[in-house]
Amino acid sequence: MPAKVLVPIANGTEEIEAVCLIDTLRRTGAEVTVASVEATLQVTASRGTKLVADMSIAECANEIYDCIAIPGGMPGAERLRDCKILTALLYVQRDAGRLYSAICAAPVVVLQHHGLLAGRAATCHPSFVSHLENPVHVEKRVVVDGNCITSRGPGTAIEFALALIEALCGVEKMREIGQQMLVK
Repeated sequence: MPAKVLVPIANGTEEIEAVCLIDTLRRTGAEVTVASVEATLQVTASRGTKLVADMSIAECANEIYDCIAIPGGMPGAERLRDCKILTALLYVQRDAGRLYSAICAAPVVVLQHHGLLAGRAATCHPSFVSHLENPVHVEKRVVVDGNCITSRGPGTAIEFALALIEALCGVEKMREIGQQMLVK
């Protein structure tokens, strides 16, 4: 059965991170749902790129996902942080021991803000490192701590996506996709 992944997006989401996650995860055969936290399905990403979600976050409220992968970007991460439905989904995800993840500003702005990094090693974009409560691994490009995975920013987005693939599908699938993309 393919992995079921939620990638929420908002106005101001970092487009490289969002598209990288969506594309790389879909290469595994994963069922990736792109959900808008805005009133419309189309959002304007941080650099002006228009992204169109598959559905609204409200339509995802009662679904179970193997992974929730949160792109960064500002003010996108703030808009994701303020979405009550997404926050509820993240708490359920953590409590069930299923994978949740964030990149760039989102580890601090979304996960840490809601207490979802408590006691966990994490990394984030260098401009948010001073806000990270547990700054032990901030220089690592990707940090895996149990069912929580974090990464630094646009330049680490493919590595981040591959770490998610490894957690969801295993090391062989991660290597296969990495080789196809000329990354590993």
